[in-house]
Amino acid sequence: MIEVKNLTKRYGHHTAVNDLSFSINAGEIVGFLGPNGAGKTTTMNIMTGFIAATKGDVMINGFDIVAEPEQAKAQIGYLPDTPPVYGDMRVDEYLSFVADIKGVKRTSRKEMLEKIKQQVHINDVSRRLIKNLSRGYRQRVGLAQAMVGNPRVIIMDEPTIGLDPKQIIEMREVVKALGKKHTVILSSHIMQEVSAVCDRVMIINKGRIVAQGTPENLSAELTKSSGKIQVRIKADPTQIREALKEYAVIRHINVLDSREAGTTDLELAGDEGADIREAIFRCMAKHSLPLLLMKSMDLSLEEVFLRLTGDMRAEATGYKGGDSE
Repeated sequence: MIEVKNLTKRYGHHTAVNDLSFSINAGEIVGFLGPNGAGKTTTMNIMTGFIAATKGDVMINGFDIVAEPEQAKAQIGYLPDTPPVYGDMRVDEYLSFVADIKGVKRTSRKEMLEKIKQQVHINDVSRRLIKNLSRGYRQRVGLAQAMVGNPRVIIMDEPTIGLDPKQIIEMREVVKALGKKHTVILSSHIMQEVSAVCDRVMIINKGRIVAQGTPENLSAELTKSSGKIQVRIKADPTQIREALKEYAVIRHINVLDSREAGTTDLELAGDEGADIREAIFRCMAKHSLPLLLMKSMDLSLEEVFLRLTGDMRAEATGYKGGDSE
């Protein structure tokens, strides 16, 4: 459905997108994650034909976005981070205008627009001026215009900006429903949103993809490399710390909130993701401290993001981040 090959975009001496290549299958919901300035929006703008690449190719359903722009763009519905709406138009008037631009036949237009309005929950504001709507409703109207014409691909840049928690949940359901009939690409800074709706995640840093896969697979892979172990021991923290002093392989000790009376929960790790399970077992057995629980600690998508992008916020979580180059 979508093929991106060796995509590069330079602004003077700054490289915003650096030899990016990936493919997206029909019906996939794919999330773009990355810190500010990573190249997500630039990539989306090139894919939609809004700006030109310095080099590289983008194919949308078999059409080249440069050589066959009309055919390629007809396959795409785009919601940029700022919705492309006209404030002095009423919602119905604006959507009809968009339908005209996209060449939607008048015989099928009314039914299509009513269905779209219902999907994005804007029926109740159909006759209102767009400039009088809240930012959240303007965002929904922007999504509605992207859906006009039933494009094969829908690209959304931060689709839940300005929405309240209830509206965010509604938008997630809309995106999931879109994935049944469309290929969906979205960027977001909200990790829960990406985890909830995306089949696959691409993490971009400094214009390059540093990881891609399902949220579950990314978490599992990096959990292995982190080597973090959660334990529950029937003892107080002082006893446990004293016992662990004898085992230099265990470098990281963090006391967690206790879940069970008379016990202590800890997060333990060694150097460079070393496997410390046997050392923990031997240590507790030697000091007669009952070991009630020992399990690997799964990383959240946010923690995966911080490790892979080297974001400065990683310092607050104890993660150093990987080398994206």
